[in-house]
Amino acid sequence: MSPPPATRRRGPALTEAIYLATLDQLGRTGFAELSFDRIATAAGTGKAALYRRWSGPDALVLAALTDPATGFGQPPTPPGTGSLRADLITLLSGFVRALGEPRGRALRPLMAYRHQHPELFAQVWESVVRPAHEVLMEVLREAAARGEADPARVTWRSAEVGPRMLLVEAWRADSIGDDEVIAVVDEILVPLVAP
Repeated sequence: MSPPPATRRRGPALTEAIYLATLDQLGRTGFAELSFDRIATAAGTGKAALYRRWSGPDALVLAALTDPATGFGQPPTPPGTGSLRADLITLLSGFVRALGEPRGRALRPLMAYRHQHPELFAQVWESVVRPAHEVLMEVLREAAARGEADPARVTWRSAEVGPRMLLVEAWRADSIGDDEVIAVVDEILVPLVAP
């Protein structure tokens, strides 16, 4: 991929270009090969613009992943459909869509090499992954209150099953269809927490 032509971007437009280049480069090469040189070239800017704002690639990755425009920003809200199955399908379909975007592709190397970058992984976990799990927990608790789920089965582990299965499937197949999301919900998640 050739770098975009240099333009005189400033402020939010430059920041967004840098964030998108960071996520794209991370998803393509992994963290070990990520550098300000590569990011600057991909963003069509100079390295100085990066060195002025971020202490290193890890700080830039965290900023890009938590940015509302390019990263995950605010976690999704519970769909509130009134049905556990429909809520799970809605949330997990959104998760699958995100995995196919630069922000989701950038998460994969961070997950795979978390032991090499434990501090960054911990920050990403707390600011990106945990909030999404809390939304799933809220959906399960609401289902338990309606009698659709056994309160004893509403645990952090049961909330993590769906995203983990779909993340592994994304590593294996690189894309996930709606039928896979529905199968995970119908065959695994709903029976797992059923009263």
